[in-house]
Amino acid sequence: METLSLFIAEHINLIYFIVLSIFVGVEVIGNVPTVIHTPLMSGANAIHGVVIVGAIYVMLHLKTDDYAGLITGFLAVLLGTLNVVGGFVVTDRMLEMFKKKK
Repeated sequence: METLSLFIAEHINLIYFIVLSIFVGVEVIGNVPTVIHTPLMSGANAIHGVVIVGAIYVMLHLKTDDYAGLITGFLAVLLGTLNVVGGFVVTDRMLEMFKKKK
């Protein structure tokens, strides 16, 4: 418990930054008009592709006994992949609405 409080005390500025980023991100995403949702979804897919590559790169350079890093990297790859695939499915479904019906 003491190490946790020491970590928080040393990284309080980073914690503030992350919490404020979450609030700003939720506010910005919540006010996106539906007209530009599809292009933003495609951009988010590209960003998460970079996250996947970065997580794989970091995992390749970890020591084999660093279980916390490997688990975190695995979760980053898994959740990034789910987000990319889900984003492409949603984007494809939205673009299908604009095609002419036979």
